[in-house]
Amino acid sequence: MSPRMIETVGGEPALRQLVEDFYDLIETLPEGETIRKLHLRGHGLAHVREEQFNFLSGFLGGRRYYEEKHGHMDVRRMHAHVPISRQDAEDWLFCMDRALSQNGLAGPEIERLRGTFRRICLMLVNDLAEWGLPGGQGGSADA
Repeated sequence: MSPRMIETVGGEPALRQLVEDFYDLIETLPEGETIRKLHLRGHGLAHVREEQFNFLSGFLGGRRYYEEKHGHMDVRRMHAHVPISRQDAEDWLFCMDRALSQNGLAGPEIERLRGTFRRICLMLVNDLAEWGLPGGQGGSADA
């Protein structure tokens, strides 16, 4: 990501609003149901709202709050304990796309950001069979 992407989205206040809107969608849309349940099994949605902001701030070239707190910015490590299906990745992307649109974020840099989000989400899809879940066909998904 460009070091200025945090400014492209409007700085920290706008990023916080984007994250809030994203998780409001996760909490209300059918596409957010599985993601919502996964977070409720963990630390809950209030926790993930803050951690998502912390991560995205650094990811977008702003202050690296997540790294300051946890010592890394490794998305695979962050999600290693979570079964993630291809549908979960698509649902996350759907909700983020809606949140970006709701916040009036558009243009070539935002399209690149959407592409980056897609690559990361699909990279996180894992082998659900290892979790004893149906649909055990994770691994590397192509963007």
